[in-house]
Amino acid sequence: MRIIGSYLSPYVRKVLACLELKGLAYEIDPIVPFLGDDRFTQLSPLRRVPVLIDDRVTLSDSSVICQYLEDRYPSPALYPPDIADRARARWLEEYADSRMGDVLIWGLYNHAVIEPAVWGKPRDLEAIRRIVAEDVPPVLDYLETQLPEQGFLFGTLGLADVSIAVFLRNAAFARYKVDATRWPRTAAFVDRVLAQECLAKLQPFEALMLRTPIPEHRAALAAAGAPVSAETLGGAVPRRGVMRRP
Repeated sequence: MRIIGSYLSPYVRKVLACLELKGLAYEIDPIVPFLGDDRFTQLSPLRRVPVLIDDRVTLSDSSVICQYLEDRYPSPALYPPDIADRARARWLEEYADSRMGDVLIWGLYNHAVIEPAVWGKPRDLEAIRRIVAEDVPPVLDYLETQLPEQGFLFGTLGLADVSIAVFLRNAAFARYKVDATRWPRTAAFVDRVLAQECLAKLQPFEALMLRTPIPEHRAALAAAGAPVSAETLGGAVPRRGVMRRP
């Protein structure tokens, strides 16, 4: 099984956590999606990651990939058994992928990390200030009403928990930390989920990518023991995909 996409992507991180929880072996082509070549465009027409390739199918959406893995490898189950709980879990996953993605990735992380690292642009400090002041608080206000004070959303760690926490991991890369006095449930929940082995084991690779120039990512990750694929769909010239920005 092959995953195409960077360890720094929350969408990739979600799929990798799913694979880790299910005990499935994989290799990764850790490309920054903007640097994917024409073959990458054929596999992911929106030029987004992750892409999964296995012996049966090629898929290019994190939620679709996780549902496929759940259907094909049902144990351990990562969605709750009750039909209403399962629907709520899927809603929270969708909320994370869409609204949290819009605010924390295409907004905050894009201005703080992607634009400088990929496009060589200075950080837009005013845009970052506005997003932190206006867009982030309503997201965290909503999460504070949904997240448990202790434990996980549906008893055991599942995709809904992971889906929420992975986006706030990227917020930390942009030097944003949830205020535990204003959003105590959310802050504790995120720390609790990110400390789980399926996510904690990815964090050294994430840290390595953050401090390594993009052209050196593959070699550095391979040297650090990451399961890097022999072949890459990475290119040299960045190209924009379909993006949304608050």
